[in-house]
Amino acid sequence: MTFKFGLVHAPLTPFANGRIDYATYGRLLDFHIAHGAEALALPMHAGESVSLTVVEREELLRFAIGHVAGRVPIIAHVSEAGTAIAASLAAHAKATGAAALIASVPYYWTPPQHMLVEHFTAIGTAGGLPFFVLNTPSEMADVEIASKSVVDLIGKLPNFAGLIDTSLDWQYMIEVVTVARAENPDFQFVSGTEYMISASAIGATGLLSPLASLAPRLVSNLYRACRAENYVAARPMQEDAAILFRLMRDSGVAGLKAGAAAQGRDCGDPRPPLVTLRDGSGLQASMAQARSLAAEPRGWA
Repeated sequence: MTFKFGLVHAPLTPFANGRIDYATYGRLLDFHIAHGAEALALPMHAGESVSLTVVEREELLRFAIGHVAGRVPIIAHVSEAGTAIAASLAAHAKATGAAALIASVPYYWTPPQHMLVEHFTAIGTAGGLPFFVLNTPSEMADVEIASKSVVDLIGKLPNFAGLIDTSLDWQYMIEVVTVARAENPDFQFVSGTEYMISASAIGATGLLSPLASLAPRLVSNLYRACRAENYVAARPMQEDAAILFRLMRDSGVAGLKAGAAAQGRDCGDPRPPLVTLRDGSGLQASMAQARSLAAEPRGWA
């Protein structure tokens, strides 16, 4: 069982009158496929997964797999506070036709490392698909999956395929790549941010990109330049991606949705308790500092 994590987009989740807008969602999935996505991961945190009910998450995944109809693989995000809930989502994802699974450390709880290993082992076993751990300590009360736990998980879970890291902790990333690939040479290390030059130099072969909702051409060109180890050509792209990354890090999902609307792809307001950014002109002025944004697609074409 293999799954190669390449350039993966993390779509937004459109809402209308508080409900998932499936007509717009279909257009959004088509847009990502048309603009370089090698796979889609959903619903990630950029897709407001924590604001969706379990039923909605299952329905969203079922719709996406049916709509995409095999054009690209669909990766199911199954993070939850409880191990049993996440494992149930993983089993549903396999039955529905997902190609792989992603899970972060549990929401709210801060378990010790040995329980994180048990948590991920249960989810990966229930899903039976290539399984990726999402390490995002800034979103998870500074809880991270330790490099030793990565090694322990490799030994316990045969379908543990790799780690997606958003920490920007280069020392941690180097350590994980070193110890994990000593145990499994095929272990995949994936950048969960668009700081692709540094991640690629460390050993990242994949990218999970929320910014693809705003700048898919920039993300695709940056990814491909880094995969070719053409870092000189990638440098100006990286600078623009860093501008957008910092802007969206500070404004969150509200910024991503406002930015997408400014690009002609309105996905509705975020669900409460997230705020809605109404000052589009200020956001657009900040986004314009990334000069390559002018060459990005407008609207749904």
